[in-house]
Amino acid sequence: MAEKIRIGLSLSLTGAYAAMGQQAEAALRLFVSNTNSAGGIRIGGEHREVELECLDDASNSERCAEIYRSLCGENRVDVLFGPYSSELARVAAPIAEQAGLLFVNHGGADDDLYSRHFRLIVGVLSPASDYFNGLVRLIAGLKLWRKRIAIVRSASGFAEAIANGIERECNERYARRRGVRIRVKYAGKFDQESTPTKLFPALRRNRVNALVGAGSYEHDVAVMRAVTQSSLNIPVLGCVAAGVAKFRIDLGEDAEGLVGPSQWEDQLHFVPEIGPTPREFTRSMRARFPNIVCDYPAAQAYAAGVLTKAAIENAESLAAEKIREAFSDLRTSTFFGDFAIDRVTGRQIGHRVLLIQWHGGQKVVIDPEAHVETGTLEIPTGWRLILASFQRFKLTRRDDDEGRNGEQDEDE
Repeated sequence: MAEKIRIGLSLSLTGAYAAMGQQAEAALRLFVSNTNSAGGIRIGGEHREVELECLDDASNSERCAEIYRSLCGENRVDVLFGPYSSELARVAAPIAEQAGLLFVNHGGADDDLYSRHFRLIVGVLSPASDYFNGLVRLIAGLKLWRKRIAIVRSASGFAEAIANGIERECNERYARRRGVRIRVKYAGKFDQESTPTKLFPALRRNRVNALVGAGSYEHDVAVMRAVTQSSLNIPVLGCVAAGVAKFRIDLGEDAEGLVGPSQWEDQLHFVPEIGPTPREFTRSMRARFPNIVCDYPAAQAYAAGVLTKAAIENAESLAAEKIREAFSDLRTSTFFGDFAIDRVTGRQIGHRVLLIQWHGGQKVVIDPEAHVETGTLEIPTGWRLILASFQRFKLTRRDDDEGRNGEQDEDE
């Protein structure tokens, strides 16, 4: 019997990133099971089964580094997948590069990962700087005389990349001509007791009418909870954490109307070039793991498996350089969306981020950029909306039953 192809990685099955890490692990185990049931991965004329080596990094960078050193050394695997979160991916990527192993990054969106001249990295996710492109465009289209944005972020590199992306979009001609300006920037730890007393007066003084939170899940929940329970009445609120289902559970009714980026939603209906359809994937996940939420962390992990299988078969080799070259030539789509990478950096350039809004306790896609069938959906009444003056957006709906603390700019 042919030797198995070993895929190794760490995931956060416990600790701060556990909710997302458990999704990714379940999806990868489903991918391995489905692939082996279908005959494995073909290399030349030989079919080889896949074996998954997945260890718990406990959301800890030191533990993560220890695992990847082992997977590159005494417990060497054929291909490395990345951990969940940009923080841990920044630890694992250089270890993989030094060991000469392919590093399929499905869990870290920090732009900085692609500026370090790693030769063997492959990005599956859209980078963090693209997360809120759609939100800036929508704000620019609002029927408000001026659009004043506040960015409240943590001090992490991931959050900084998101903030830089928002500033880049706000400086585009379309946004500037329509009065979009960043008026307040806050970077640092958000403490629910002390930060509002420093930050909220700046938001009022600058008459902010759109606020974006960027940071860890806990950071975003703290920011949105404080703002929604205050008397600020900011009509447009968005944050990264709003893209996952757990956000609605933790924030309750205060999540209504809030906006967030999402790498993938199961509302998408299209036929991909390779792998299962979105509906087939979600049904398989729910059948196999009924107690695991199927959000984009699961989708991006499974898609990473589908794409790696395609690249290995095209390369007809397990040599890291040949698989990386095959990835560079790959222009395709999975249920996760379009795929293409920059040949030099490995940065994802094909996939597009979706923008979702919480409506009636459900996520709806309000800025579909790829493979989304849209239908008209009434916007709920209330003050926290992503529109003004009775505007309507095309929203998707499911058809089945399934830093600088307190830093601010002066107002104009």
